[in-house]
Amino acid sequence: QVQLVESGGGLVQPGGSLRLSCAASKITFSIYTMAWYRQAPGKQRELVADIASSNRTNYADSVKGRFTISRDDAKKTVFLQMNSLKPEDTAVYYCNAKWATTYTSAYWGQGTQVTVSS
Repeated sequence: QVQLVESGGGLVQPGGSLRLSCAASKITFSIYTMAWYRQAPGKQRELVADIASSNRTNYADSVKGRFTISRDDAKKTVFLQMNSLKPEDTAVYYCNAKWATTYTSAYWGQGTQVTVSS
């Protein structure tokens, strides 16, 4: 059974940093486009960033210049480095694996809470 397990969430002050990790198992990780989504209370889930197998990246406008997505195919792990965090970044962050050819979602993680507050 495929698993995506997120870690690294927590409470951080505005302006601080966090690094999220998503470890995959039982999946041919290298062929998938990997993505991070987030969902704040009362809001729809939104794409934060994604990274193709070619390492081409894509970011939501709201996080450009502050967040960096990366992947380590040997370790089957995708990362999200989040800097200059703002209260509006507070959300549950989800890891997602997408079929590369169709950009449709194949697998989801269980989510990790990120709270930005003083």
